[in-house]
Amino acid sequence: MQIDHILTPERTFAGVQGVSKKRVLEQIGKLVAQHSHLDPDAIYENLIAREKLGSTGFGNGIAIPHCRLLDCHKAVGALLQLEDKIDFDSLDGEPVDLIFVLLVPQEANEQHLQILKMLAEKLDQASLREALRAAPDAESLYRIMTTSATGS
Repeated sequence: MQIDHILTPERTFAGVQGVSKKRVLEQIGKLVAQHSHLDPDAIYENLIAREKLGSTGFGNGIAIPHCRLLDCHKAVGALLQLEDKIDFDSLDGEPVDLIFVLLVPQEANEQHLQILKMLAEKLDQASLREALRAAPDAESLYRIMTTSATGS
């Protein structure tokens, strides 16, 4: 699956204010809900429940919060570039400034794992992370993420 199948320009956000992990996850619920049929509270509650199992802070300033949702009928992604780094309880202890959110249908176990693997491999590339951090706006952020994603 290519990233442009789950990420849209409307769900790509640059310069997002983030004060804490909890507040950013709450904000994610609201931002995604504006551009999907999903409930912001359900998104937030499910992301928080997933974080309680273990941080989705991937390392290198990246977090990939993800969860399954009952009312979700296809994989939905959102990309956030934070204005300032926040503590995300990451595996490497580093604060996070790039977040890729993944929401999948309740029954999509295999698809969920495949997409997570693809995202982790993409976001593990230092050149991609640098380009995403340097993106001046959401349009550039989207273009960088989807262009680099189609090459694999």
